[in-house]
Amino acid sequence: MSEASSGGAPAVDVGALLARCGFPVPGTAVDCGLSGGPDSSALVALASEAGLEVTAWHVDHGLRPSSGDAAEAARAIAARLGAGFELRRVCVEPGPDLEARARDARYGALPPGVLVGHTADDRAETVLFNIGRGAGLAGAAARHAGVRRPLLGLRRFETRAVCELLGLPTVSDPMNDDPAFARVVIRNDVMPALARALGRDPVPLLNRHADLSSQALEVVADLAAGLDAASAAELAAAPRAVAAEALRAWISETVGLPPSAASIDRVLGVAEGRSVATEITGGHRVARTAGRLRIETRLQ
Repeated sequence: MSEASSGGAPAVDVGALLARCGFPVPGTAVDCGLSGGPDSSALVALASEAGLEVTAWHVDHGLRPSSGDAAEAARAIAARLGAGFELRRVCVEPGPDLEARARDARYGALPPGVLVGHTADDRAETVLFNIGRGAGLAGAAARHAGVRRPLLGLRRFETRAVCELLGLPTVSDPMNDDPAFARVVIRNDVMPALARALGRDPVPLLNRHADLSSQALEVVADLAAGLDAASAAELAAAPRAVAAEALRAWISETVGLPPSAASIDRVLGVAEGRSVATEITGGHRVARTAGRLRIETRLQ
């Protein structure tokens, strides 16, 4: 990959970009999510440049007539970059929570440990989104279980520059410009307004906040690991943040998805004796009998 672009575009120092990425050692076989957009296309390009054996995975949600065109564009990008290619199709019906349901379906179709093209900008937007929905310390840390994000040290303008350098024919997802989705409003309206209010770029600040939250969460998680999350007495006696983390980990492992902060608050109420049972995220239920909590999973 050349480091000098043509046609008057800004020069791209690929070596400097790679130094800020979190790729494994050369020769490692990796799976990369490839939507065909600039971030995921740059991910595949940089992973290949880093000497990795790359297989690109594209998930077709079937949400729009042009989804087949996006799949073919992703296939062409992978071929041009010398990467393997896997296509998976999922069915996501239109309706409420479309963004979240599409995301869940996508990650369900991708292999464990897949690399995704999330940048520092994506992480900053996720921090704001999670704070806005009251997601607590885990949300402020903006973690994402099951995937690896080697491009968090890069900005979105840099991934676009990589694609421009290579002349990759990237595609644009119309959902990324639809103000019906909260993340789009955060990206296009809230982040610029925050930059004006602060008089500086908020992305590094929000990423620093996520780093500090992640460090604090590690301490809380270590303490929570020593709790019996099914013991009402232990939960009621523990610091609230520690008890909440113990419940989050227990419920996530049992039902396969993290509970909302509101769900955890209600379960703590069960542990403290303010109620005997409560509904939680996903339609499951937590109940208390003889001082012990149990999770009653929803039948599929």
